[in-house]
Parts: sequence; C-alpha cells; structure tokens
Amino acid sequence: MDGLNSVHWMKSLRIIFDNMSDLENKIDFDEVFLVIPAYNEEKTVSAIIEEIASQGYNVVLVNDGSKDNTLELAMQSQEKFPNKIFIVSHMINRGLGAALKTGMSVALKHGARYILTFDADGQHEISDIPKVVEPLQAGRADVVIGSRPFEDMPISKSFANYIMNFLTLVFYGCKVKDSQSGLRGFTADAASKMDIVSAGYGVSSEFIKKIKDNDLRMEEVIITTIYTTETQNKGTDAIVGLKILFKMTIDLFRL
Repeated sequence: MDGLNSVHWMKSLRIIFDNMSDLENKIDFDEVFLVIPAYNEEKTVSAIIEEIASQGYNVVLVNDGSKDNTLELAMQSQEKFPNKIFIVSHMINRGLGAALKTGMSVALKHGARYILTFDADGQHEISDIPKVVEPLQAGRADVVIGSRPFEDMPISKSFANYIMNFLTLVFYGCKVKDSQSGLRGFTADAASKMDIVSAGYGVSSEFIKKIKDNDLRMEEVIITTIYTTETQNKGTDAIVGLKILFKMTIDLFRL
C-alpha cells in the first residue's frame, strides 16, 4: 500500500468511527431495551448481556426453559448490573416467538421507548445496535430490520433465506432484504401492535405481516453477522422453512 492510499484508508476509517460515535452520543440508553431470548446458551449469554449492559442499554433476558446453566449465569450477570439486566423465565421451552412476545411485553412495562430483538448465540455485533436505533429515534421508521449480507452466509443458509424472502413476498406482499433477521428494532407504539401468534421461528415472517397489516414504516440497515458452529446450527433451514410455509398458507386462508 503506497503512502497516498494509506492516508486515504486512514481517513475513511476515521469517518466510519466518527459516524459510529455520533450515533452512540445521540442515543438515550435508558430508553433502549434489548429483548434477548435464550435457550441453552450458557456458552455465550454472560458475555453478551454484560457487554450490552456495560454500554448503558437495558436487557430483558428471556430464559426459554433452558436445561443448561443459562439461567444461573444470567443471574450472576444481573448481580453485576442490577439496574440494567432484567430476567424472566419460561418453565418449559415455548419457542422463539413466545420468548420474544414475553420479552417485548416486559420491556414495554418497564417504559421502553425503543425495543430491539437480539440473539443470544453471539451472531450479532453489539456495535450494530446504534445503527438500528437511529432511524427509530430520528422518526423515519416505526420498525427497523437489520439485514444480513447473504453473500457472507454459508450457502445452505443463504439459499434458505432467499426462499423465505420470496415466500414473504408471495404470501404477504412485502419485499424485504432479510425477512428472517433476528436483529430488529421497534418503537414502543409499533411493538405494542405486534400481537404475535407464532411460537417458533415463524415469528420472523409474522413480524413482517404485522408491519404491513398495521401500515408501519419500515427501514432496513446492513448489519454484520458472526458465523460460528453454534450460530450455523440455528435459524432457518429446510425443515423450519417448511413449517413456516405451512403457517403462511393457513394465514392466507384466514384472510
């Protein structure tokens, strides 16, 4: 890299960090609640919720009937951040949709102005939180979807997500870049309108349907996703996709 290119690269990097800093400075952290569903996430839960809380955000950790030490570890983290981490537990595993519904309800009861959903398995970058909050805070959007670049995904994941985007368009008439993203943001008003029925992974497509049904303004922002063995084993695959397709078909006949 020659001297001129090096200077240009450093300036570009500085602009990126300055923009991220500006976003963080504009956020009232007490107004932001992250709903984090967790089922057997003992490997990652502590680091994630503590890092989020340390940055000033509020966390609603929903222990969805975990059989490992997820709850115990989350409670230890809560002792470090008693005013920032809130924990609610399901006695049995009720599924992603049920966990998100519980967590969003708890966040609203605590006076959240902005609610984000965030996975507990370590696939999301905490530094992306301001990017999701900014359109909500600026009043441009009621809902923000964090879109993952499909070209960065393992092939099996990208194919399944392309199919789900297509089905979301066909069944709900909504064209989105990433209908199955786990990182989303809602204003409190928009969150209160998410009357979720899906208990499992079908909740992601149902969110898109509710956004359309309630005529909410939606914006999408590009986010970074971290792919590990654990994160690749979760989310939308062929079997999950078929279950969601069946649910979409039932919904269509209810209209």
